[in-house]
Amino acid sequence: MKKQLGATLIGMLFIAGMIGVVVVLAAKLVPAYVEFMSVKKVLNAMDTGGDLKTMSPKEIQASFFKRGSIDNIHSVKPEDLEIGRAGDQSTIAVSYSVKVPVVANVSAWLDFSASAGR
Repeated sequence: MKKQLGATLIGMLFIAGMIGVVVVLAAKLVPAYVEFMSVKKVLNAMDTGGDLKTMSPKEIQASFFKRGSIDNIHSVKPEDLEIGRAGDQSTIAVSYSVKVPVVANVSAWLDFSASAGR
């Protein structure tokens, strides 16, 4: 007699559980990465739009605030921008961290860094 081969109920439940964990992690972490992509997009738009050549640091912060409110950026405030000067053009850099609660008392700490104008 041949022994039957195939997936067992316990094996299928284990695979479903692993897929569930991955889906929960993705649902919690993806919004932080989407916001980071928005921060990079705003910084690059300010660089290509010529804002960095003509504006003062306060004007750059105000421009970032306006653009950031359109793109729904909450983790980075205009005061968090590190604005420097290289020749006739300003440079902008920002580094920030986001703490994302995952389950109960388990959290993920994500560090992001972006710059423009270099």
